[in-house]
Amino acid sequence: MAVVASSPGSPTSSDRALVVALLGREPFTDYSVSVRCPHGRPAVLRNAPRDLRGRPFPTREWLLNPVLDDAVSRLEAAGGVRMLEEDPEMVEHIAAAHRRHARLHDGYRVAGSGDPRYVKCLHAHLAFALAEGGSPVGDWIMRHAGIDWPGDCCADVPGAGDAGD
Repeated sequence: MAVVASSPGSPTSSDRALVVALLGREPFTDYSVSVRCPHGRPAVLRNAPRDLRGRPFPTREWLLNPVLDDAVSRLEAAGGVRMLEEDPEMVEHIAAAHRRHARLHDGYRVAGSGDPRYVKCLHAHLAFALAEGGSPVGDWIMRHAGIDWPGDCCADVPGAGDAGD
């Protein structure tokens, strides 16, 4: 499912510029690149559990790839969060994703969800799944969003920039 970063870890200077451009702002946390697209660009960021001011930042992985982000946004707008929560085959997988995220990120569930039965953000769940090498929740999101990863990528997206320079 996931194409994991061939060079995970600290972002390069061109990564930093691209991250700011794609976010439309400076990042709120220290971060690393946990997944890259096939063109070497950051696709998923791994955030520190605290922001730069020391406040809690419950979202461990941040979906940065614009093609994935747009597809997931369309799914959310079409009721995807409720669809995922109401899928009886996904109940335990959602809870498992929250448990795993909490173990890895200062006790926070995916996207800082207050209740492990619920999904707060499909973007955060997909980013977490991609960074973890796949999960049933990530597979469900990609299937319902019509995503073909890594085939769907940022190569032709204006502003996606060049990586690795």
